[in-house]
Amino acid sequence: MNILILGATGFIGSVVAARLVADGHVVTGLGRNPGRARLKQPAIDWRRADLSHMTKPADWDDILKDQHVVVNCAGALQDGLSDDLSATQAEAMLALYSAAKRSSRPLVVQISARTAGAASDLPFLATKRRADEALAASGLAYLILRPALVLGRNAHGGSALLRALAAFPLALPLVHAESPVETLSVNDVAEAVSRAVSGGISGDIDLAANEVLTLAELVRLHRHWLGLPPARVFPLPGWLTRPVTWLADLSGLLGWRSPLRSTAMTVMSEGVQSSKSGSSLAATSAVAALSANPSGVQDLWFARLYLLKPLVISGLSGFWLLSGLIPLLALEKTSAHFLPFMAEAAATVLTLATCLTDIALGAAVLLRPLAKRALLGMLAVSFAYLAGASLLEPALWLDPLGPLVKVLPSILLTLTALATLDER
Repeated sequence: MNILILGATGFIGSVVAARLVADGHVVTGLGRNPGRARLKQPAIDWRRADLSHMTKPADWDDILKDQHVVVNCAGALQDGLSDDLSATQAEAMLALYSAAKRSSRPLVVQISARTAGAASDLPFLATKRRADEALAASGLAYLILRPALVLGRNAHGGSALLRALAAFPLALPLVHAESPVETLSVNDVAEAVSRAVSGGISGDIDLAANEVLTLAELVRLHRHWLGLPPARVFPLPGWLTRPVTWLADLSGLLGWRSPLRSTAMTVMSEGVQSSKSGSSLAATSAVAALSANPSGVQDLWFARLYLLKPLVISGLSGFWLLSGLIPLLALEKTSAHFLPFMAEAAATVLTLATCLTDIALGAAVLLRPLAKRALLGMLAVSFAYLAGASLLEPALWLDPLGPLVKVLPSILLTLTALATLDER
């Protein structure tokens, strides 16, 4: 069969795509940035597209041609610079259904979520519910899958946060530590999609293992999986995490997809459980899912670096912003360093230019779409500063305050940020 997968570069989508290729289907993968996925999975016909710009039926006509199945693995947690939930999770899906009804009328498999509970009115679940209801009423053949918390060899979002929390030294700081959580393996989702494609299942189905763990138990399980010694859980009151949630929401507005945003915290306040009211499929337990994929040292590195990454980015931003702002407070004194080599006016202009460059880089690195270019700019400017200072005033290398020596750890921190910048 010809199968179109939306969000095929994501955590769930990439596994579903691999499974369907293995089943012998012709798979087309849709993603916003499929360049790396094209190298990793060359058997898939990759197409670049942004669902938030595909909100009219005509936008889907060409890509739906000759497709027998559409699998929607795309989704986002919260609105921000990188995501528009209404457009991506609702409007684009309604446009797809309209286009599908006038084309080959493919089977539509929707990877959704439990849309009731404390977060039901938030855009994350409200947009999914709108798309689910429209699909059920569309007259198309469909399957709506509602998986619990998905675990896999890779990690993203909530599963990545679990690993990061599990790697905390000495103690495990948790909010909502006793919240119930159901899990399953990402391979269970791929198996369910495979069965739907072969005509084995349809309708609206919950997907979760037949066990309920507390969040604390799940984090301890991940700690054991990482090969770390047991640690005591340190429960945190909800009010103590509000500043972190506020900062995470702010980062979302700047394009960063933090799993600590308010939507995730609201969902976790009551746990992640299936409704148990509809039909359900058996799934793999958390122990079995983790045991099937033993951890390596790279998993431990990821877990330890995950929560350091935002600190590295914000630390670099602060360093460059201050390095540009502080000299402006004493512009005449700062520009005096250049007077032995150029006229006073030129020295002032050069000082202003370097200060504004530093400020621009410090601000740009906070914006996710500009972060990589900002980090590369930091490296280029740092080496330019070192080269220029070494030529004009080499004695600065021996200055007791180390103005040039201190640039070297900044370069290393910038390289670390570049190495950990990718999200998937």
